[in-house]
Amino acid sequence: MQQKPTLGVLHPLTLVLEEIYAIFAKQGFSVGTGPELEDEWHNFDALNFPKDHPARDMQDTFFIKDRPGFVLRTHTSNVQIRYMQNHTAPLAIISPGKVFRNEATDMTHEAQFHQIEGLVVGENITVAHLKATLLNFLKEFFGEETEIRLRPSFFPFVEPGFEVDARVGDRWLELGGAGMVHPNVFDAVEYDNKKLTGFAFGMGVDRLANVKFGISDVRYQYQGDLRLNQWPQK
Repeated sequence: MQQKPTLGVLHPLTLVLEEIYAIFAKQGFSVGTGPELEDEWHNFDALNFPKDHPARDMQDTFFIKDRPGFVLRTHTSNVQIRYMQNHTAPLAIISPGKVFRNEATDMTHEAQFHQIEGLVVGENITVAHLKATLLNFLKEFFGEETEIRLRPSFFPFVEPGFEVDARVGDRWLELGGAGMVHPNVFDAVEYDNKKLTGFAFGMGVDRLANVKFGISDVRYQYQGDLRLNQWPQK
C-alpha cells in the first residue's frame, strides 16, 4: 500500500502576516514594501535620528563594509519614507518585513526578526485615531476582550510618542511603539507639516506569533524547528 506523503503547513509567521494583512485591509490600509539593504538617509536621517543617536552605533546597526553609507535596515520605517516620497496624502499603509539588529540573542530577541509598521497621514489626524486603529486591530487579532494602553515614551520620528501594551487574558504585553509623526519627518519628504498630521506605529510580528501560538522562544522560528508544525494554538 502506497503511503501518502506528509503535507507541510504554513509557518506561524506566514499565518500571522496573512491575518494582519486581512485585518488592516478592512480598515483601508495598503501594503508598502522596500529594500532590506538601505541607505542611512532613508533609515535614519529622514526619520529625525540625530547623527550621534545610539541606534546608529555598531551595537545596534549592521553597517555594510563594502557599501559605505548603507546598512541592513533596523526597522521598516524606511518604507514609510519611500512611500511618502512617491505618494501624496491622504494615505494609510502598513509596511511588513524583516529587520536586523546587532544584538545578543535570547528567548525574546533575535538578530533578525519581522516587523509590521503602519502610517496614516491626512488632515486632522489625532492620537484618538491612532488608539482606535490599534484597538480595532488587536481586538480582531487576539479577541474582543483585549484592552490596550499607551505609555509616554520617546522615539525620534514621532512626537508625542508612546509604548503600546495589550492586555491579553490576564497579562499585559508590550507590543511596540507609536506616536504622531514628527514635523521634521514631513519636512524630509516635502509634506506640508502645517496642513497635515499623521500617526505611525510598529510591532514585532514574531512577538505576535509567539503569543498567538504559545511559542516560548523566538529563536525557534528561525531554526527550522519542526515542532512549529504542531505547536498548540492558544
